Amino acid sequence: MPTLFSQAELVAFLQRPVTTEQYDTAHMLTVDAITGETAGRLTDPPQPGIRSVALAVAARSLTNPGGLRSATAGAVSESYTDALTGAVLTAQEVRRVRRAVGLAGGASSLDIGPDEPARRYLYN
Repeated sequence: MPTLFSQAELVAFLQRPVTTEQYDTAHMLTVDAITGETAGRLTDPPQPGIRSVALAVAARSLTNPGGLRSATAGAVSESYTDALTGAVLTAQEVRRVRRAVGLAGGASSLDIGPDEPARRYLYN
């Protein structure tokens, strides 16, 4: 399993303490989510562009593991901008990691035209 980020990097990103168990779980879930999108092309160390996505995904999985949209306790209310559950990549993050490992970005790269010039079919 590649190391996408260290526990110290996750702590610095979250700006709060993270236990070893939390780090291990968040890292494992993040590696699994990114590996699923990169078709086994993830390297150790990871390609440029992977680490920033990995830290964001891991932080989300620790900040909002239940995927809450908002929470209220008495007079205190907190809303989350995204309600993703666990270590899930957004559509933008999927594009970024696929691009980082050299996978095509989408349908725009498909060539669905004929292999031979059209004139052959027009004049036969």
